[in-house]
Amino acid sequence: MKHATLIRALLMAAATALAVGASAQQAASTPVKAKAKAPAKAKLVFQVSDGDAGKWNLALNNAKNVQQELGADKVDIEIVAYGPGIGMLKAESPTANRVAQAVDSGVKIVACENTMTNLNLTKSDMHASIGYVPAGVVELMTRQKQGWAYIRP
Repeated sequence: MKHATLIRALLMAAATALAVGASAQQAASTPVKAKAKAPAKAKLVFQVSDGDAGKWNLALNNAKNVQQELGADKVDIEIVAYGPGIGMLKAESPTANRVAQAVDSGVKIVACENTMTNLNLTKSDMHASIGYVPAGVVELMTRQKQGWAYIRP
C-alpha cells in the first residue's frame, strides 16, 4: 500500500508539473499586447515663394482648415517663405494680421535668411511673431526627409 501511495503522489506531482509547464509555455508564447500608442502627430510644411497676397491667403486658409479638420493639437504646421514670398512677412504687409492669427493658433511661420540678406531686409523689418531659418529650400528638404507632408499652394 505504501508503494501505491508513493506512485500516486509521484503521478500527481508529475501531472502538476506538466500543467504548470504548459501554462508557462503558453504564457511565454502569447505576445504581450503593447499599450496603445497615441497616434503620431500629422506634420505639414507649406512652401510660399510667390509674392502674391492671394497665394499667402490660400496657404493660411489651408493651414487653418487642416487645424480645424484634424485638431490644432494633432498637427504640426510650418510655412516656409523665401524669394518673393518673403514680402508678405514684412511687418506692414497686407497679410500681417492673418500671419499673427496663424502663429497664435500654433502655425510656425519662418522666413529664409538668405532671401532677407539678398533683399537687404533685417529682422526689424519683419513681422514680430515669425521665426527664421538659414535657407528656406534646405528647410523644406529637411522637413520632407523627416516625413512631413509638403504643400505648395
